Amino acid sequence: MWCGSTRAPAHTCRVLRTDQRRAAVWALYQSDLLGRPLEETYPPQAHGFTRALAQLVRDHQPELDELISTHASGWSLERIAPLERSILRVGLAEMLYPDRVPGEEPIPPEGAIDEAVETAKQFCGADAPAFVNGILGAVLREREAGTIPGSAPMDARSS
Repeated sequence: MWCGSTRAPAHTCRVLRTDQRRAAVWALYQSDLLGRPLEETYPPQAHGFTRALAQLVRDHQPELDELISTHASGWSLERIAPLERSILRVGLAEMLYPDRVPGEEPIPPEGAIDEAVETAKQFCGADAPAFVNGILGAVLREREAGTIPGSAPMDARSS
């Protein structure tokens, strides 16, 4: 197996964080949709970042789902498409628990929102990107104000 358009072996490729995030989204989506354990839904040779991010989501899923439910006005969690739920969960996990996501540097909250919106643009319906952006943006505003239970205001995190 080759790495993209190069003749380098696939195992030597640099895997982009965007691709790793999307692999976490797909693993969570498949786990939810098929009722299979998360460990069985990772792609072959899943990167450690993918596994850690998906597990972080799973570990905090009740809190993440509560935030989604709170901000999805007029939508029950079950009514939100499973892929969109997985995208929202990953975005929220990176926003709310940046120090628990492996990597050299945590992604800024705005970057997490952008990644989620771009994933929704590529894989979901026409209304999904705005829906994802609206929910994640509302949570970010609450986080900045320090009104999310268990979450310090963003300015406090750097002190």
